Formats: sequence, structure tokens, C-alpha cells
Amino acid sequence: MHVLSFVIPAYNEAARIGSTLKQVLAYLQTQPYSSEVIIVDDGSTDGTARVVEDIIASHAFHIPCRLVSYSPNRGKGYAVRQGLLAAEGTVALFSDADLSTPVTDLPLLLTPILAGTFDVVFGSRALDRSLIGVHQPWLREQSGRFFNLVMRLATGLPYADTQCGFKAFRLGVCRPIVAGATLDRFGFDVELLYLAHRAGLRLCEQPVRWNDATGSKVGLLNGLDGFRELRQLRRRAQQGHYDNALRGTREAMARPAAIITNDPLSAVE
Repeated sequence: MHVLSFVIPAYNEAARIGSTLKQVLAYLQTQPYSSEVIIVDDGSTDGTARVVEDIIASHAFHIPCRLVSYSPNRGKGYAVRQGLLAAEGTVALFSDADLSTPVTDLPLLLTPILAGTFDVVFGSRALDRSLIGVHQPWLREQSGRFFNLVMRLATGLPYADTQCGFKAFRLGVCRPIVAGATLDRFGFDVELLYLAHRAGLRLCEQPVRWNDATGSKVGLLNGLDGFRELRQLRRRAQQGHYDNALRGTREAMARPAAIITNDPLSAVE
């Protein structure tokens, strides 16, 4: 079993997944804790899987690396869930394929979970905007702020930024809510955080560095999907669709935590 599973969802990322994967593997190779990398090819049509397979076959890195691939495209939420459910680490972290948050910010999320302080730690662009290097286009940034306002009103969650693609989960307690989540597109982040919050897990919104990357697939239609999925989330919660997932997480919380034997705390300091 690994300390960390690093999950990268990818859809038509052939142009940059090679560079991203090499950066992640090179960083993890310098860390003394055990890790694995899982790339989820979300029905790409541009050769994303082939680029990943070539890097895995090169044996240039000593980090276990797996490709999960399927067709057709199902959405980022579906891809993230497949990666998290396939993960074998004590902590699973997913990152956008463009590395808008640099992999070197990983300890900000990993350390508090391994210290036993939190169960879910997620990156935020809103808590310290001085950490944003390259901003999104004005309209997209404002629409994101509006979405988070509506999200807080719709769900009661107190967080300023639920959409940053850099989130980590203690899998021993989070796996039931990952398995019970259903939203496949823009609203999936909110769903995971909402279920974690409802289950009584300890969540931390953590400021991270962030730079907008060219070629983003987030647009107006994604935002509309997000509002539609917020309505779905509220309706499913009211109808009790998440009750089993919440129960499973609470039962997992009541069990003694597994002991990690390779002193990962010192490894990430």
C-alpha cells in the first residue's frame, strides 16, 4: 500500500500530458514516501493514452504508474471517481492535467491529512489571491465567483472556492462517499465536498498557488452544467440517495485508523 495516489484526469490532453506526467513523476521520485500515479483517460480521441503508455514503457521513473482508459467521454467527475476508486494509497490526490497548481504544493494538502488533523484538504484560489500568478479571463473569473456564491446558498457549504482542481482525500473514510457520488461534470467537486461535510469529516480549504493555463476546457456550457448539477445535488440529497454513502463514511470514521509505518510525516516536511 502506498502513502499517496496521485490521480490525473485527462481528456484530449495529448499536447501536454507528457510534460505533466514527467513533472509529477520526477517530483514524486525525490520524495521518501511511497506513491503511485494514476492517469484516467476520459474517452480522449487525440492520442492521450498513447503518450501516457509511451512514458510508462520508457521505465525512466521508478514510481508505479497506471493508465485507466475508457470510451466514450463521461466527464471530469466520472474520471476523477474512477481514479480515486482505483487508488491504493492512504491519501489520494487529484490534480488537473495542466498543473495549474504546481505539484510542489502537494505537501500543503498531504501533510495535514497524514498528521491526522483533517480528512479532506482542498486547494483554494479565493483565500489568498496573491498566490494567483496568471488570472483567468475576467468573465470566466467572475462567473466562477458567482457559481461559488450560488453554491454556498444552495448547499450551505462555507467554502470560498470549491472548483480548484487540487484536492486530497483520506481514502479510509472517504471511499464510501466517492463510490456514492453521481455527478459527472462541473458540479462533481461540490458533491464530494458536500458529502464529506454532511458525513462529519474534517475539511480544510487550503490556499495554493495557481496559474491559468491555455487550452482550458472550462467554458460557459460547463458553468451551465454546474448550476444544473447543483439542482440535482439538492434533489438527490432531499430524496435520500446519498444516505448509504454517508452511513458508510460514518462507520469508517468509527473504526480505528490504520497505522502508517514508514513515517510519512517526516517525509513531507
